[in-house]
Amino acid sequence: MWRYILAVVLIGHGLANMAGVMAPFTKSAQGFSDRPWIFSKGITLRTTVGRLWSLVWLLSTIGLVAGGIGLLTGQAWWRTAALAGALASLLAIAPWWRTVPPGARAAAVIDMILYGFLLSPLSSQIV
Repeated sequence: MWRYILAVVLIGHGLANMAGVMAPFTKSAQGFSDRPWIFSKGITLRTTVGRLWSLVWLLSTIGLVAGGIGLLTGQAWWRTAALAGALASLLAIAPWWRTVPPGARAAAVIDMILYGFLLSPLSSQIV
């Protein structure tokens, strides 16, 4: 049962990261503000850097969804994909901390929990 719960969390979190992929290209990005990222005042989601950064969001989506599907199908690589997806998700959110909606900030906490869990020996026993 824990395997299915974790798979749903991974896949759901990965699909939710699609909002970060879409935000730079849509006028009404759900919950995203037009504030600049933390490194420079001149760079927002809709600038070239913001649009290129959506590739990091896309990588997180692919990694998390692949990890969830790999877990469900019993693949040996599922943990690596999930770890890569969680790390990419954190990297996608961190520079845009002032820009992302509150749900994305909560997702950063989920990423850290996932990362700690997936690296612990406990994950092998539960899953």
